[in-house]
Amino acid sequence: MTIPEAAEVAGKKVLVVDDERFVRELIKIKLGRCGLVVMEATNGLEAIEMAQALRPDMILLDVMMPKMNGFEACEKLKSNPTTARIPIVMLTARGEQANHEKGISLGATDYMNKPFSPQKLAELVIEILKRP
Repeated sequence: MTIPEAAEVAGKKVLVVDDERFVRELIKIKLGRCGLVVMEATNGLEAIEMAQALRPDMILLDVMMPKMNGFEACEKLKSNPTTARIPIVMLTARGEQANHEKGISLGATDYMNKPFSPQKLAELVIEILKRP
């Protein structure tokens, strides 16, 4: 990814939702280098509260989390008029096609399996944020 591509989305807010601190930090560092503002949540309930209050431009949402999993959070975010238009990329260590289809059917924009390439994730985030 070149700097001009990232410059088009600099300053946009991305909410990273994952119960693993290492994953959140990895994403925060990579997206921060692209000029994005990264906010963090550790579970689906936090994600919903933060999305409503902070209105991120995009959400990266882990599937397997305590309190509320990513599928439940995605469904609630997409059913709320305040957060329904925020693009969501589901992240999961479970790569079954059924999980991918479930995330998309609940309104997720895309899906990425763990482990992921931070570069590929950043490219996907920038591509989605550049969409009208």
